[in-house]
Amino acid sequence: MLRNAYRDDDREWEGDAYAYRGGGGGFGGGPLWKKLLIGAGVLIGAGILAVAIFLIAALQGLPSLTELQDYEPPVTSRVHAGDGALVAEFAREQRVFVPIEQIPDHVKNAFVAVEDARFFEHSGLDYAGIARAMLSNVGNVLSGRRLEGASTITQQVAGNMLTGRAAECSGGMGGLFCALYTKLREGLMAQRIERALDKDRILELYLNQIYLGNRAYGVAAAALNYFDKSLADLTVAEAAYLAILPKGPANYQLPRHHDRAVDRRNYAIGRMLDRGYITEAQAQEARAAELVATNRLAGDQFIAASHFVEEVRRQVQAQYGDDALYDGGLSIRSTLDTRLQLAAARALRSGLEAYDRRHEWRGPLGAGDPSGDVQEQLGEADAPPQLTGWRRAMVTAASGNAITLTDEAGETGRVLNEDVQWAAQGARREESRALRRGAIVYAERGQNGRYALRQVPQIQGALVAMDPNTGRVLAMVGGYSFNEATGLNRATQAMRQPGSAFKPIVYAAALDYGLTPATLIDDGPLAIEAGDGTNWSPENYSRQYYGPTTLRRGLELSRNAMTARIAYEMGPERVLDYGRRLGVYGDDTQAVFALALGAGETTLTRLTTAYAMFVNGGRWVQPVVIDRIQDRNGQSVFRRDQRECPGCNDAWNRQAPPSVADTRQQVLDPITAYQIVSMSEGVVTRGTATVVNSLGAPMGGKTGTTNDYKDAWFIGYSSDLVVGVWTGFDRPINMGEGETGGRIAAPIFRDFMREALRDVPPTPFRIPGGVRLVRVDYNTGLLPGPETTQTILEPFRPDTEPTRQETNSPFVFGGTDPIDPRVLSGLGDAIGPMEGVGPQGASPPPSSTGAGELGELY
Repeated sequence: MLRNAYRDDDREWEGDAYAYRGGGGGFGGGPLWKKLLIGAGVLIGAGILAVAIFLIAALQGLPSLTELQDYEPPVTSRVHAGDGALVAEFAREQRVFVPIEQIPDHVKNAFVAVEDARFFEHSGLDYAGIARAMLSNVGNVLSGRRLEGASTITQQVAGNMLTGRAAECSGGMGGLFCALYTKLREGLMAQRIERALDKDRILELYLNQIYLGNRAYGVAAAALNYFDKSLADLTVAEAAYLAILPKGPANYQLPRHHDRAVDRRNYAIGRMLDRGYITEAQAQEARAAELVATNRLAGDQFIAASHFVEEVRRQVQAQYGDDALYDGGLSIRSTLDTRLQLAAARALRSGLEAYDRRHEWRGPLGAGDPSGDVQEQLGEADAPPQLTGWRRAMVTAASGNAITLTDEAGETGRVLNEDVQWAAQGARREESRALRRGAIVYAERGQNGRYALRQVPQIQGALVAMDPNTGRVLAMVGGYSFNEATGLNRATQAMRQPGSAFKPIVYAAALDYGLTPATLIDDGPLAIEAGDGTNWSPENYSRQYYGPTTLRRGLELSRNAMTARIAYEMGPERVLDYGRRLGVYGDDTQAVFALALGAGETTLTRLTTAYAMFVNGGRWVQPVVIDRIQDRNGQSVFRRDQRECPGCNDAWNRQAPPSVADTRQQVLDPITAYQIVSMSEGVVTRGTATVVNSLGAPMGGKTGTTNDYKDAWFIGYSSDLVVGVWTGFDRPINMGEGETGGRIAAPIFRDFMREALRDVPPTPFRIPGGVRLVRVDYNTGLLPGPETTQTILEPFRPDTEPTRQETNSPFVFGGTDPIDPRVLSGLGDAIGPMEGVGPQGASPPPSSTGAGELGELY
């Protein structure tokens, strides 16, 4: 036998065996079995060490028993309208937490029967199920299929809430290792959960935490999102459907996978029957039930409230942060009136569409092939705006004035003749706008089967309605439709020039300055030095001048020249002061004469709030969109009204209602406020907003139009509701000759108020104490005389009313020299500001009365 020997220091080879010597130790000599035994021991020790390290790693980061006992899952924050109707939800995980005692037995039993039949028997792990899944997963790995699981409900609680899911692991050997590691963590956590919590608490966490598709986490959210029901109202069939969703909600999505969902639901019903949870009769009834899901929060009232809801979201997020808003389960009681909000959205849209119809047809949406599948092609076109009732339609025949449409519902009809002419006018400007065969358009089908053409307006607008006594915003629409990408709310964010809609504030300053509604002002041409070497020479809308005119008629007819004359005499500082004290302008606005004609920038909400202070007698209010916020436990964390109310919580025993102090600051003299209300009633009955007079109820308001027709406003009110409307293009451009506030904005106000005041008896405006109502000549402001043709009941401050007929020419404010009003420099001292009324330098009162900054829209 050939023997080779090799020696090199400590190593020695001999034949087919070897010994290792050196380094202070080794296997040494001896039988082979001993060496193998030692090697096996080393391997076992290494394996034990590896398992120990694996277990230590798996235990890292697992919650303690105390954390488990105190665990609260994220809960959806919900926004309710003033009448309690749900209008929005905010959540990262849409969840409504329901205690186990309030979850019906048939709901609990459905999930137990499908997910973990031995839930009440095991201690957290189903060992037989785990072994079965491991054997199956060997084949799944080799074939590339998805790995199976055998998780108990307790393990799913651990996996869904605390450790991550095995389903997130990829395939292959790496995926198998990931799945084993995750399952180990779930098992360890399940054991810990079983020691810390009882079965009811574990099931409660599971049923409130599990993801069930359709944005729903937990059974309560799923019941709402799938069936628009509370848990107590779910049928056995509906509960069985929800119970099949944890394994894969997308596999049973309705209505896409209806048949598959019904088959799996019936399987769940069978499992409930096998476990004795339901009777055979209940099972048969459940199997026969239709399976239909509803689309909650998708109705018109929810779509209409989008801008309002976004304003609520902004305020809560700014005050409490993202975690409280999206995970904290806040109950937010808003000021929204759902009926008025829907009316506001419809009125604004109708008004913007009416403006758009007065202008050009801009052409079809696109083109298709009328010889192909028309419905399929229409389905690929952009959907029409919500709330409109429009349809997508294709021109399938076109011959002269006879245009035939086929819509997405498969119905066919001809286009109205006037609409054909409208489109033809647009086509004469651009040939691409013509209604040829294949053109795809929006259309609205009438009861007679004829179609009206529709297009989305490019003009924008906003509407806000509020209670003038409290500032509670009842409706808010920030545009023709809601843009989710930007969330732009033109009611609160768009800074625009109010034009003549600012004049009531100028006239309020004038009344406090000593003028009366009957004071005559010279309506003539004038030039005021602007301070930069130029002259400011405002003109009336008609470009004519009318001579001596009462303050009332100047407001009713929106006279620019006489308003500028008043502003010159008072000074621009006083005009700005009143704009600030009523919250229209901020500290960054400069005192210039052009402010009197609305040249400063403000928002619709600011200006509407200022008008509210006329209606409520001069009391400071601020716009409010949130009344109260409660946390997930029902504790109030915010309450708008901070006033004390002794006796409000007492049991009623026919005693008088408690008296609550009015803590609103007086920012305008009540008599001045009423005089403006009375004068603005004339705007509706005789002035620039007579379109509103058709409502047949006491109304006041003021139109506003800026230079070059870039903005059109109307702010109006009844005795208990103030409404502001603005229209214009986002990038200010000329809206067209004659497109004034009276033509665009006032009809929107009228249409909204018609719905808002439905079934509400007409109520006159409240007259404060001290007002003296005197019948005067409408044209001269004096007591009626032989030449009087029209009289009016005018409100005066005591001792300012006319006491006799004047036979000579009446005093005219500013009548000395209509070309250069600087000669009037001493007149202000003669009739000066009233003592104690409208102090110079006044600014808006603090925006808060202990309620924080929530609700500020300025």
